[in-house]
Amino acid sequence: MIMSVTSKKFPQLEFKLTNFSVHRNRYDMKKELESIRERLDQIDKTILKAVAERQDIVKEVAALKIDKEAGIRDMEREEQLLNRVRLFAQEIGLDRYYAEHLFREIITNSVRFQTHSLVDHQNESNGETIKVSYQGTDGAYSHLAIQRHFGERYGKVESYGYDTFLGAAKAVKEGEVDLACLPIENTTAGSINDTYDILGEAHLHIVGEEILKIVHCLLAVEEVDVSQIRRILSHPQAIAQCTHFLSRLPRSKVESYLDTAISARKVLEDGDLSQAAIAGAHAADHYGLKVIAHDIANQKENYTRFVIVAPKPVKVDLQIPAKTSLLMVTSNEEGSLIECLNVLHEFGINMSKLESRPRMNEPWRYSFHLDIMANTADAETKKALKKLKEKAAELTILGCYAKQEN
Repeated sequence: MIMSVTSKKFPQLEFKLTNFSVHRNRYDMKKELESIRERLDQIDKTILKAVAERQDIVKEVAALKIDKEAGIRDMEREEQLLNRVRLFAQEIGLDRYYAEHLFREIITNSVRFQTHSLVDHQNESNGETIKVSYQGTDGAYSHLAIQRHFGERYGKVESYGYDTFLGAAKAVKEGEVDLACLPIENTTAGSINDTYDILGEAHLHIVGEEILKIVHCLLAVEEVDVSQIRRILSHPQAIAQCTHFLSRLPRSKVESYLDTAISARKVLEDGDLSQAAIAGAHAADHYGLKVIAHDIANQKENYTRFVIVAPKPVKVDLQIPAKTSLLMVTSNEEGSLIECLNVLHEFGINMSKLESRPRMNEPWRYSFHLDIMANTADAETKKALKKLKEKAAELTILGCYAKQEN
């Protein structure tokens, strides 16, 4: 009865009371949500601390295996671990397939670290400081690949950006840095020809590889709506990989820059809210920008393979899955390429890549770039390469190195 009188005599008061109640409910829900998120944040920290503690133990295991010259992988032990994970996940009500996926990632990272540790040990790396050149600037994908490849292995990683791939390679040849990190192929754009040309001419050796998932984002100074953007900057390859997203922004002018990270830095320096850059989320962290659109590439499974190059080759233990990159030139005789490839078949060597490249200053002649799953230290591989050299007009071993565990 009171509410009825209130609503008839004081309709504005009734509205205010209702509005206050709605706002209070929203406020209470927001506070409760914040409290839950704080608990999640604490659990996330606990998980990361546990993973870091596990990795410290992995380092102990790696050191012991190297000292005792024991094998890196124990497949039986890994399967026992995964079986325990599946059973325990079921006990506590967690999706066992999800749990298994998480632990497979953890195992892969463990094997990866142990592999790198063995390679570094056999090649007398001090594990203290490493100097690496790359094309671009801080926050570029190449810079991220360097941190990913060397971050856990060395006490200090010094990265030096250059304007071109050739500049980064020249820094290695002239002794300014120890190694260079160069992109060699992308699952969307294909092979990066500049790197292949450098490897063919600079007499550098591939000593490692790093495969990085590329997640392009749109970065701006503030969290503005994408419709407000009028100018977008990025590397031509990144632009080409995001054409579907860009087609939905007809009012935005797209401009090419030397590098994704350089475009991000330009957006920061200009401070223009109508400007944005296509780059990785790590570039946003580095330059203090905001991600206003996430994962905007046409192809979601977008990976770039980087190669680590050095003045000298490395030894790769026979227990480590290895990859060897070759540069081959065949004769102009009919069937010469087939004869060369038959040598690999004869020795049971799997070829993961074959690509032709035009020879510089030699019209209508081609060189072939091959990746084979083989170790040059293996006796049978040596025989195969010797026979291949006899069949080919030219054969150059660009490098034998540990295959990245996926």
